[in-house]
Amino acid sequence: MKLKSSVDILSEWDIVAARQLGRNEAKEVGFGTVDQARITTAISELARNIYLYAGKGNIEIKQITQGNMQGLLVIASDQGPGISDVRKVMEDGYTTSGGLGAGLPGVKRLMDDFKIETIFGEGTTISATKWLR
Repeated sequence: MKLKSSVDILSEWDIVAARQLGRNEAKEVGFGTVDQARITTAISELARNIYLYAGKGNIEIKQITQGNMQGLLVIASDQGPGISDVRKVMEDGYTTSGGLGAGLPGVKRLMDDFKIETIFGEGTTISATKWLR
């Protein structure tokens, strides 16, 4: 596994930087253009959530191997307010920002594995993995 790559999310420009990093890493692993788009969309959503709800955080992208499978692990972490109702934010159409509400359910659909760890008042870490087919 190569050195981890990450982007601190402090401004809207960092969302763009995280997307670009994700696309580059996905290309390097061997993902096709459709999966590259899925991965960058998921990263964009996660980074935007950090920016909107936590103010600052980090997107970390790791190339991973499990047995003979290769993939990309995206870890979005922040020390923001946390998510008070994970079930609610995982409902399609739920939005607190006036957006489309594709949000986290959309990320879960775009990726293969998805996990939320959140402590109200302390922050949130979301891990999402895409495996190479």
